[in-house]
Amino acid sequence: MTATKPVPELFREAVAALQSVRPRREVLLEPMRPPQRLAPWAYAVSTEVSGPADVLASGRLVLLHDPDGQEGWDGVLRLVMYVRAELDRELATDPFLPAVGWSWLTDALEVSGASWKSLGGTVTETSSARFGDISGPARTDDLELRASWTPTDGALLPHGQAFCQVMASVVGLPPVGVTLFGQRQNS
Repeated sequence: MTATKPVPELFREAVAALQSVRPRREVLLEPMRPPQRLAPWAYAVSTEVSGPADVLASGRLVLLHDPDGQEGWDGVLRLVMYVRAELDRELATDPFLPAVGWSWLTDALEVSGASWKSLGGTVTETSSARFGDISGPARTDDLELRASWTPTDGALLPHGQAFCQVMASVVGLPPVGVTLFGQRQNS
């Protein structure tokens, strides 16, 4: 949390709601230092997730609170999400990937029961080629999903759950309770 003034009750409630998120075991949320200059009050969590095909993704969810609101927020709270995932070459060339990436977020928000407004963002595909003395794979393909939205109240548990669902979707984890062929449960 940032600032030295007394913590506003709405912000305290919103942080407590995010801290109460209990994601699936593959998604470990960890508090991180939030950005310092975007709003008077901020809180952030980060995660790294690996999927069944060794797809690796990292993400962060940032809660911003300005009791006076800010232009473009349409409220006093704002959530900002950033997700980056490695892709296999075949998926990276799919022309529908940006729309699918965006639907991971909108579907997760709807399914979780989150209440929001002023949702906007981008889905970016990048391909990088390495040359010379830089070690690593010769070519990498990545997807970045950046979004922000205004929750309609401080009940942010569904928003945190939606973030965790996006992370699971990005790396290709099956729904909870479903086992992919070839996977075994450890007993």
